[in-house]
Amino acid sequence: MNFSSGKLSRIPLRYHVLFWLTYFLFNTFRWGSYFNDYWYSLKTNLLGFPIHMTLCYLNILIFMPYLIYRKKYILYVFAILSSIFLMVILKFNLTYLLIAHNVWPEGPEVITKLTLNYSIEMMMGELYVMTFVTAIKITFDFLNEQKRVTDLEKSQLETELLFLKSQISPHFFFNTLNNIYALSVEKSNKTPKVVIKLSELMRYMLYDTKSKRQSLENEILCIQNYLDLERIRNDDRLEVNMSISGDIHDKEIAPIILLTFIENSFKHGVNRNTGKVVININFKVKDDFLYFTISNPMPEITHHTDNFNQSSGIGIENVKKRLELGYNKNEYKLSFKNKKNIFVVKLKIKVA
Repeated sequence: MNFSSGKLSRIPLRYHVLFWLTYFLFNTFRWGSYFNDYWYSLKTNLLGFPIHMTLCYLNILIFMPYLIYRKKYILYVFAILSSIFLMVILKFNLTYLLIAHNVWPEGPEVITKLTLNYSIEMMMGELYVMTFVTAIKITFDFLNEQKRVTDLEKSQLETELLFLKSQISPHFFFNTLNNIYALSVEKSNKTPKVVIKLSELMRYMLYDTKSKRQSLENEILCIQNYLDLERIRNDDRLEVNMSISGDIHDKEIAPIILLTFIENSFKHGVNRNTGKVVININFKVKDDFLYFTISNPMPEITHHTDNFNQSSGIGIENVKKRLELGYNKNEYKLSFKNKKNIFVVKLKIKVA
């Protein structure tokens, strides 16, 4: 954090006026009560406050940004003490000429000329005012800086989430377009249905996933469209069992989170296996949480190898990062399990 004349505008002018007016009235009534002479107190404060203000803004706008934050500490101390001393001399002479010859009635003795004791006391008083005002300014700047950092982090978070969303499933669209091309060459009657399903899926991904949360119903509908495309693409060798329990109405979830797991399941469980493949998908809503489970057979070519890990890869890492950025730690739990050549993903996530 640093000070500059430009940063003064962060505190609106009305707050400056309100602060000095309040401080002026407080001081006037305080010393008026002390002297039992409010007129005298008003005159001395009218003379003293321009000096207070000059020193405070001189410190905030010039001494601190050009000396303190450039590590010219000795020069800063000299500048502060010199300016305060000069202002004390000015205050003494103006008080003597315009108000009273006894310039320090609250002091231990009558003062009609500039003395060391008077100078030290007045300088300490001015230093107190400067310190008080500077502390307020530092506090405002700190709060503004914290807000700026928070806003920047929020903006970066939103940008990262948008970037992560934009990475989802591009290869799926390419594969589906290739399938459409193959079906069109064969003049298959499945082509129009595939085009419609793909269009619905693309519309959802392009236009309905911009918000942080999407309705769980829409997300499941998107998944159903995806499954319909996969059924068309894989014909009779694919069996998908999907069950839904609990109330899915008025529930929300981060968009495309679940679809990534399903696509990953097809990528490893269907595309890398021959013969009939069974995919089991379960949605269960209970107590404001969705319990999502999907299982698929492990790839045949990697059943006996140790280096295969379906829980890794760009898509899954993408989802892990989105969960981390979009949810608190107590709002989700993600786990992976390999059991008897069946890969299982379980996700508990808040949908309230």
